[in-house]
Amino acid sequence: MSVLVTGGAGYIGSHMVWRLLDAGENVVVIDRLSTGFDWAVPAEVELVVGDIGDPELVGKVPRERGVSAVFHFAGSIVVPESVTDPLGYYLNNTVKSRALLEACVDAGVPHFIFSSTAAVYGTPETADPVAEDAALRPESPYGTSKLMTETMLRDTAAAHPLNYACLRYFNVAGADPAGRTGQSTPDATHLIKVATQAALSKRPYMQVFGTDYPTPDGTCIRDYIHVTDLVDAHYLALEHLRATGENLTANCGYGHGHSVLEVVDVVKRVSGSEFEVRMADRRAGDAVSIVANSDRIRERLGWKPHYDDLEKIVTHALNWEDALSRRNT
Repeated sequence: MSVLVTGGAGYIGSHMVWRLLDAGENVVVIDRLSTGFDWAVPAEVELVVGDIGDPELVGKVPRERGVSAVFHFAGSIVVPESVTDPLGYYLNNTVKSRALLEACVDAGVPHFIFSSTAAVYGTPETADPVAEDAALRPESPYGTSKLMTETMLRDTAAAHPLNYACLRYFNVAGADPAGRTGQSTPDATHLIKVATQAALSKRPYMQVFGTDYPTPDGTCIRDYIHVTDLVDAHYLALEHLRATGENLTANCGYGHGHSVLEVVDVVKRVSGSEFEVRMADRRAGDAVSIVANSDRIRERLGWKPHYDDLEKIVTHALNWEDALSRRNT
């Protein structure tokens, strides 16, 4: 039996592929390579280049490869872009997820792990870490598109023999500590990616969007989770579904946040680079502050993060960005 990873040539997906290989799983990847790279997929893994919205493709791969579980990472993730292109996000994140879900039902795939987001919460009513039972009030089409897929999963699982885990990511950062993969998209918008590029002179400067938020230093606060801890949580979710068949929706975060300016300061300190930072207006769709209550995933899955340290996250991100520099010369 195989495990299918959609978006497995991308940032988080490629880390998941390595985690699955480390666990001895047989892996197949579907990726259209819009933001991913074929070289990010290990040589021993089959890469099917195509779109998950292609019904013929997603109809045959689960059957022909004997897929018993799907990790669904493929999708669009830029919040401001979703505000200007909502229909594109509903197509890529929701409509195509429906096509994939239908193919899984038709093929009898029993387990589905979905890459969701903390954006489903919007800005929480209180400053306390947000739990899974908080009000779901996304403030961008990106968050809404992910919430719609969560709803489809819930209803599909009620009607068919399919169980699922929806993992709501907070801010994913860092890179594989062994240097096998990392965030490789040159124009990615992740804060730590952008800051490390500025530190290595790949950008002439970086921007901070919004300095008038009601936070201690006026910039947004986020819960940054190391990508390796994140994919460990995904593998634990798969083991949970295999063992119990119980559906799960859980936050993936550490339970504490850092402001944008705090992150920039850490990148400067770790890199030893005094790169230029320009202040800019707020971006559409950005929540003020959002931090995870991660009690559920710790208690139900026994998840124990190993990289809950902003300096470690930044160090691994810098190491990968430096490795990309050598790769692209």
